[in-house]
Amino acid sequence: MSGSGLIDVIVNGAPKSLPAGTTVAALLIELGLGEKRVAVERNREVIPRAQHATTQLATGDRLELVTFVGGG
Repeated sequence: MSGSGLIDVIVNGAPKSLPAGTTVAALLIELGLGEKRVAVERNREVIPRAQHATTQLATGDRLELVTFVGGG
């Protein structure tokens, strides 16, 4: 990760501090969701899975993470 210091974001309604330069993909790995199918919305905009590794988070971002559960 690049940058220095911490950023403050909101993840599913809870505040979280992350290293500056954290990407969506790095956040998912930190939360143990790296291998799961997860829909990510940042500031009410869906981030396509193909952009998770290149989308850096910034202070004030509000993220909603939704995991998909199979069943039937």
